[in-house]
Amino acid sequence: MQRVPANFDAENADNFEDIEKQFAVKAVQHMETYWAILERVRGSALRLTKLDDEIMEHLQTDFPEFDAAVPINENELKSAKGKEKWRKFMMAYEKKVDDYNFGTMMRVAPNVEYGRDETIFVPRMQFYAIEIARNRKGLNDWIYEKAQADKATRN
Repeated sequence: MQRVPANFDAENADNFEDIEKQFAVKAVQHMETYWAILERVRGSALRLTKLDDEIMEHLQTDFPEFDAAVPINENELKSAKGKEKWRKFMMAYEKKVDDYNFGTMMRVAPNVEYGRDETIFVPRMQFYAIEIARNRKGLNDWIYEKAQADKATRN
């Protein structure tokens, strides 16, 4: 796994177009990989991290109102209040989860595929927390079922 150099200062780094493209490529690769996994394994049987249980319990404690079945309201998520609450949540994983703050693509609702209007950019820990909750409730199982049905139709 590639690491950021110790002397790298993100706050004062130049925002080179090539670096932005590399981040975008990595985010898209993560999105495609996750979708491919969901097509092969029921979400309800999937573990995203070794800390899934801890993350799920923490999500329920810090966000008791969170309902994995309800579409994400991006404005609420990215409001000053939402950002502060999520930042506190995510910082608990700074030393526990690699790339916890790396930008990742996430579907706004569990019942849709990735698409321009159905996808938002979030930090990796938000993705993990929300997708773990969706998987635990079986809300992503339809992806596996659809992929298996499509496969059976092709055979």
